[in-house]
Amino acid sequence: MSDTSEDDNEISFRVKFLGRVEVVRPDGLHILEDAAQSLQTPDEYSSEKSTKKSKVHLFLSRSDIDILENKTKFLLYPCPLSTVSFCALLPSSPKVFGFVARHPAADMYHCYLFQSKKFAHVLVSLIGDAFRASKKESVRGGRDLIVEALRHKNNMLQRENSELKRRLAGQNDF
Repeated sequence: MSDTSEDDNEISFRVKFLGRVEVVRPDGLHILEDAAQSLQTPDEYSSEKSTKKSKVHLFLSRSDIDILENKTKFLLYPCPLSTVSFCALLPSSPKVFGFVARHPAADMYHCYLFQSKKFAHVLVSLIGDAFRASKKESVRGGRDLIVEALRHKNNMLQRENSELKRRLAGQNDF
């Protein structure tokens, strides 16, 4: 299950970080596919690709996407939204999503890939909404983003709760 928190127009999801790969272009579904394939067959000389799949917190605000290590909350990668050029679900695996961002100090792009069993499609939508809101620099856009994410999470938890109640009622019938 993901953690979601509201703190000064920020929302956080706990996801599995699959890795970061340098890519040649700033956008396109084929870039995500190539990056995912590259992570499945790691290069022995690349330290970034050999990173163990780990849980991270993905913090999304009106200006940044920050990737923090789950336990220590150590900042692994800061990604200003102004550097993000593409975000999508992986067509071959709808629980995997990623985004491409330009390196802030060098002329290169990195693809960041994540896995989320329940929230992948929501996160892609939220990153797109946050990107659009950051372009407008609108406080209202940031608040709408958080409200929509919390509304979606509430609906999913209500469905999960109903399912658990149904199962529990079915067990009590015996």
